[in-house]
Amino acid sequence: MSHPRVFRIVAIFCAASLLAAACGDDDTETGADTSVPAEDDASADTTPTTAGEPEAAAGFDGGTIRLGVLVPLSGLPSLIGNPLAAGQEAYWAYVNEELGGIAGRYQVEVVLEDTLYEINTTVQKYNKIKDNVVLFAQVMGTPHNQALLPLLRDDNIVATPASQDSMWIREQQMLPIIAPYQVDVINAIAYYLDEGGGSVDDTICAVVENDVYGEAGLEGLEFAADHNGFDLAQVSRFDLGDSDFTAQITALKNASCDLVFATALPSEFNGLITTADTLGFAPRWIGQSPSWVDVFAGTGLIGYYQEHVWIVATGPGADPTASEFHELLYSYRPDQKPDNYFVFGGYQARAVHQVLEQAIERGDLSREGIIEAMNGIKVLDFDDVIGDYGFGPPEDRDPSRLSSMFEVDPSKAFALGALKVNFTSDAAEAYEVPGGR
Repeated sequence: MSHPRVFRIVAIFCAASLLAAACGDDDTETGADTSVPAEDDASADTTPTTAGEPEAAAGFDGGTIRLGVLVPLSGLPSLIGNPLAAGQEAYWAYVNEELGGIAGRYQVEVVLEDTLYEINTTVQKYNKIKDNVVLFAQVMGTPHNQALLPLLRDDNIVATPASQDSMWIREQQMLPIIAPYQVDVINAIAYYLDEGGGSVDDTICAVVENDVYGEAGLEGLEFAADHNGFDLAQVSRFDLGDSDFTAQITALKNASCDLVFATALPSEFNGLITTADTLGFAPRWIGQSPSWVDVFAGTGLIGYYQEHVWIVATGPGADPTASEFHELLYSYRPDQKPDNYFVFGGYQARAVHQVLEQAIERGDLSREGIIEAMNGIKVLDFDDVIGDYGFGPPEDRDPSRLSSMFEVDPSKAFALGALKVNFTSDAAEAYEVPGGR
């Protein structure tokens, strides 16, 4: 499959005739450049690497690089897990078929395991494949990544969390790629106050999952409250797997909330919205990005969703024409319907690609070599599709502060229409990333 218009590979992604070349800037300046450079770009450095070929290591047999992916492939959370994994598979198919593999010569194999979105199962699947992968290119779930973190430290393995909590930023074993949940919440509140008809005099509330994912959303909302000078009138919590939300919605309704920010997964978010509609409670809702799946657009609640719900997320959305990167991903998965999680899986793979290019340039795909490569990347580049991510050692990392706001619109890709794309706020710029937890 050829994409001469979509990706003209001049920099790090080398043509087949440059199989021995290591392209891009010096490894102390930047990571692998996965941008779409002009054909006459004279800045590409094709100086052959002097580090030598990497030796065989865990997950690398000298010819194939194996990457672990741990996501739910069955049950309700698979509505997110399956497209996440598909985005990974589409991107690596492109790398294998179009580029000849990492650095033009090493094929990539995805080792995919179903976690059922259960923490114990996630740990079991991690232990099952950890010795057979170079790193974990995707692990879904904030509490699941948190459970794995001590093991990742002990085993010195890197994982890319399909989770946006700021706790990953200062963790050596973690490869986060986009603005943290906290920043998304902060930007969403700024949009509500500045452009969405809201006021600091409104009654602003929250309903959050009763775990670290929910606390990340609440942390962002509390920062926004302090920065903008309003008080949180009501915070309701629920447990993952709950099906009755009467108590939470009743408390929010009794507080006369004008805005409710929800940090939830899709099944629980839909339960909250269903209960709100039943009880005649109709505030402005803003949902954290993992709360939305487009199947909601085919339900009897679509009118409520359209009138009352916004979603805060990253990047331009799921539209296959949103960028050349989007076009490329969908071309390798032509049956894939537009899906935000599919695109996010591709973003994660693109970041991992940059790390692997750097490791190969250094001639070391060992666990230690992956860490050194990751720490040697100054910027994870996403070609302005989403915000670039200041990288390097954990203490130097500076995540993007960009978020996007969407309204529910069944006529648009993933049933979300963009209200404002890739914006930041004074409050988000003022947010200081925690030192780690």
